[in-house]
Amino acid sequence: MSQLETPLFDVLLKHRNRHPVQFHIPGHKKGQGMDPAFREFVGDNVLSIDLINIAPLDDLHSPKGAIKEAQRLAAEAFGADHTFFSVQGTSGAIMAMILTVVGPGDKILVPRNVHKSTMSAIVLAGAIPIFIHPEVDEEYGIAHGISAESVEKALKTYPDAKAMLVINPTYFGFAADLKRIVDIVHAHNIPVIVDEAHGVHIKFHDEMPISAMEAGADMAATSVHKLGGSMTGSSVLNVREGLVSVNRAQSVLSMLTTTSTSYPLLASLDTARRQLAVHGYDLIDNAIRLAKDARKRINKIPHLKVAGREKLHSSATYDMDPTKILISVKDLGITGHEAEEWLRHNANIEVELSDLYNILCLVTLGDTKKDINLLVNALQRMSQAFESEAFVKETNVNIPDIPALAMSPRDAFYASTEIIPFEESAGYICAEFIMVYPPGIPIFIPGEIITEDNIEYIKMNIDAGLPVQGPEDRSLKTVRVIKERKPIF
Repeated sequence: MSQLETPLFDVLLKHRNRHPVQFHIPGHKKGQGMDPAFREFVGDNVLSIDLINIAPLDDLHSPKGAIKEAQRLAAEAFGADHTFFSVQGTSGAIMAMILTVVGPGDKILVPRNVHKSTMSAIVLAGAIPIFIHPEVDEEYGIAHGISAESVEKALKTYPDAKAMLVINPTYFGFAADLKRIVDIVHAHNIPVIVDEAHGVHIKFHDEMPISAMEAGADMAATSVHKLGGSMTGSSVLNVREGLVSVNRAQSVLSMLTTTSTSYPLLASLDTARRQLAVHGYDLIDNAIRLAKDARKRINKIPHLKVAGREKLHSSATYDMDPTKILISVKDLGITGHEAEEWLRHNANIEVELSDLYNILCLVTLGDTKKDINLLVNALQRMSQAFESEAFVKETNVNIPDIPALAMSPRDAFYASTEIIPFEESAGYICAEFIMVYPPGIPIFIPGEIITEDNIEYIKMNIDAGLPVQGPEDRSLKTVRVIKERKPIF
């Protein structure tokens, strides 16, 4: 089969065109039993392929036909030995990776700025996370990747580690020297798994950072829906044979996946793969040109600044995705959140992310010159609107020491807990996640000992206006900790 073909999508269309009488789920029966307003809005085409795993359509949990062929073509396109479709998003694929390579008591090296799905999987696995601090950008107040040097040091300190997780690229588009990291880790004969949620497109253009499979990584959770043109919630798990068991990876992913798999999502993966493989270079090339034009024009707007290749100076910031437009608005005298709100209400523009200092805009396969003009013009108007408030503002990003891990995150998650005043919590074992954004690095995870220094660090950031994320009590007047076992007299 060639990359021009879409075996799963074709089977769905063929089945739809037979007009079979359906005595199976879903109960809306090609839209006939659905709310009329919703049916009219989404259209009968998508509802006609919203089907279930009957024999002609194959089964994601045990593919033997069209899904197997579609996954084989995806593996060929991504440079993997095997590719598995995920309808549980990249979070499901990340969790499958971790549960494939570690179990109870196993140590896994992870960047401190991991996605919450990574920590969820570590809790489920009963594994022990060994954190590596990412490089922090003092100018933009964000976390980058981890350095090859820090990976080497971590492996010497923890030679019994069972796996290494790397983020490539980061949310903000920066990539570490992944090939060097993979070579270092493989020298210790342990697998490298990659959170590639923001890098589906990088394999298909030579101006992009190296992809996980190109770098020789063993597994990569790659989000097709974010930047590759498939429907929201659809991703792939790419696997290389050798240091990981392909069969175990497939079994774990199946354990985490609903048996009511969405065929519209699966079909969108099949067709997105075709588009990337056949037209990806040209589409991404256009996105790069648009992004370069936007970066150049925005950098000329007073008080605004866009991160570019000048930030590449280490093995943690080795390369970057030029289609990520990270715009610092701090010198305009406003926060990123205020900029997001202004653009929403005054220009009908929605951005990907905002924090205390920045907004993030993504230029993708779907953007046009008109879209870029609208963004640039809106930013020019925003700059003029806040001109009187503009001043050169320093970022304030300090990274506290990583607390000692007193018990595994899994044990902490299942332990008896209590709620106590946050200011009195030093010495207790934290039972929830607490992070300050930016740069989004956890200050505490379940199982870590709360320290007075980190209490002061969090209070300092709250006073500076940085939002605290994770705890049940968002005001952080209280915190959930492991319940103390007091002696009985």
